[in-house]
Amino acid sequence: MRYDEFLARVRERGEYDSQHEAAEVTEAVLSVLAQRISPGEVDDLASQLPGPLGPRLADAKQGQPEGFGIEEFHRRVAERIGGRPGTARWDTGAVLTTVADSVSGGELNHVLSQLPSGYATLFGKTELAD
Repeated sequence: MRYDEFLARVRERGEYDSQHEAAEVTEAVLSVLAQRISPGEVDDLASQLPGPLGPRLADAKQGQPEGFGIEEFHRRVAERIGGRPGTARWDTGAVLTTVADSVSGGELNHVLSQLPSGYATLFGKTELAD
């Protein structure tokens, strides 16, 4: 998937006014995801993302992943975009379901294996959540 296609899908799913808004939300969500998964997995995921998303995700990685839940994930996204956690829930779904559509099934499984099963819903994979 090309970068413009990725942003168009995020824009449509999130019902954003512009590609620019979709890009800002995407970067916020990916930067929080980078805090939650291992640095090696961040690099693997980054290698499959289009355009500048991969390098931006890689730049956000940390030495060790943090262990926080979904509500904290949404709070951190909301903080980055200057919104509310409820809005961040919507934003997270728009971005992560697009990530799930744009990477290989194997890569998605690797990412999900590092997260509690409830996170699968954020990627649009409700069948994998408990």
